[in-house]
Amino acid sequence: MTIQHHISDELLLAYATGTLAEGWSIAIATHLALCPSCRRRLDFMEHAGGEMLEMVCNEEADDTSWEVMKARLGQARAPVAPLASPEIAAKPLAAAGGVTIPEPLRSYLGGDLASLKWKALGRGAYHIRIPTDDRETSVRLLKIPAGKPVPEHSHGGRELTLVLKGSFHDGEALFRRGDLEEADESLQHQPVATSEEDCICLAVTDAPLKFRSLLLRLVQPVLGI
Repeated sequence: MTIQHHISDELLLAYATGTLAEGWSIAIATHLALCPSCRRRLDFMEHAGGEMLEMVCNEEADDTSWEVMKARLGQARAPVAPLASPEIAAKPLAAAGGVTIPEPLRSYLGGDLASLKWKALGRGAYHIRIPTDDRETSVRLLKIPAGKPVPEHSHGGRELTLVLKGSFHDGEALFRRGDLEEADESLQHQPVATSEEDCICLAVTDAPLKFRSLLLRLVQPVLGI
């Protein structure tokens, strides 16, 4: 598995400092469980932050403090190779069909994919709302039928989409297992699942989607998306 689409620096830094809401954190932590590259980036950010905190606590502020800080950060160790069992990525457990659902997502789902009760969205698509204590975001699983598109839409805020099974095209970009797509108000798109198999994604939003279709806008309050 080669992951091509990663967490932005902004989101990863917010995750490292513990300032993300629960919904965003679920998506980021699940991506980290699948992505050694982003685990190395997180390790480097946490180490650099520790270096800065140590300087603030142990060195008197003077005219050279900024130069000292830059020098210390420049000497920070390079990201380490991924560990066999990184602490931030709990061991993924096997799900139906050979797919693995990593923690923390598996605990939120309460079981494997085969045991989940999907709710129809129409046109062969299904979703599952994932309850959290977070009032800022909405978290759900989406199942898109092989070869079928998601209705064209834009966003009222941020949307994170993490592929867990299958893949989808969004314009010229291909997103496969472990890839994370970040969208905002500037993007109007219509992702299409590839023809090989159904695509299952974790989707997190902080505002309702803005569908182009009038019919979907009318039923949107019922669907809760």
